[in-house]
Amino acid sequence: VAGENFDQSPLRRTFKSKVLAHYPQNIEWNPFDQDAVNMLCMPKGLSFRTQADNRDPQLHSFLITREDGSRTYGFVLTFYEEVTSKQICTAMQTLYQMHNAEQYSSVCASSSCSMDSLASSIDEGDATSLAKLQRYNSYDISRDTLYVSKCICLITPLPFMQACKKFLIQLYKAVTSQQPPPLPLESYIHNILYEVPLPPPGRSLKFYGVYEPIICQRPGPNELPLSDYPLREVFELLGLENLVQVFTCVLLEMQILLYSQ
Repeated sequence: VAGENFDQSPLRRTFKSKVLAHYPQNIEWNPFDQDAVNMLCMPKGLSFRTQADNRDPQLHSFLITREDGSRTYGFVLTFYEEVTSKQICTAMQTLYQMHNAEQYSSVCASSSCSMDSLASSIDEGDATSLAKLQRYNSYDISRDTLYVSKCICLITPLPFMQACKKFLIQLYKAVTSQQPPPLPLESYIHNILYEVPLPPPGRSLKFYGVYEPIICQRPGPNELPLSDYPLREVFELLGLENLVQVFTCVLLEMQILLYSQ
């Protein structure tokens, strides 16, 4: 388990993650920092879900700045895949049995009344809500399907967010599709790593992902730096008034701290 979150029910806990594979194995000018990439890809660790939970893929990005000021950009697509290991499913069931036993013990210890009087003191509506909550936040190996988070990450020297997002989504569809793409998955990964060049400054580049072509554009020397992040999301996250206030603080050269999860 990652962190001290034993008070949470097992499906709400986070577990320690690790890098399963990375390609290429190493680059002299850009060594692979396994711990940093692992932490930035899954900052909250592994998480489990059941068929009752939302399992839509999510994309986020990160930035690694080294001591010499060089930057590396990472783009991560996190998704959930079914747990096929009977051992892990059994362990989750055991964790829930232990958790429920602890919860029952704490209720009995804190209550001086009998279970009959306790049950009679709960009205019908509360009992129904409690039952729904327990059903939603529980795991039964014979009834539920267990899923675990997994991610694929693309690390690039420039922040081509839209191009990386499209490629990762297409790769994810190829992994989960019942009908495989025309070529092996390794071919598409080799293509983007070794055969797709960075576009020259001031030029656009069109390359093929897995299913559809992808276009990325690089600003020229006299243009503003590459900013491939959608402004709409900034407005949705901060709101118009907050964004104007932040922009004002930038113009006034004030110190700005953005705090989030």
